[in-house]
Amino acid sequence: MTIRPPKDCADLSHVRVEIDRCDTALVEMIAERFSYVERAWQIKLGLKQEANVPWRNQQVIDKVRAKAEAKGVPPDLCEALWRQMIGWFIQYEEEKLRDELEAGNKTEGKG
Repeated sequence: MTIRPPKDCADLSHVRVEIDRCDTALVEMIAERFSYVERAWQIKLGLKQEANVPWRNQQVIDKVRAKAEAKGVPPDLCEALWRQMIGWFIQYEEEKLRDELEAGNKTEGKG
């Protein structure tokens, strides 16, 4: 598939094809990121760590803002997107950790 640069899009149909291509790539990258979040909660469980690590969240936001600025993308846009994503992932990790801890407590009680 040939990528058509924005300047070469003659009409909205061309733009929409490229936006759809970008959306597919974004979903694939989010899926990859999700797989690392999946592994993170498993490691955190073994280390008895919390899902939410505020200093790390801020570190990620700061890096994203810097990358956005370097690419000419509004940093506020990227920060808003990442905060939403990070919030969702934290909630997901908290649920997984809680479920695993509850399952472990039930197993320990059956001695």
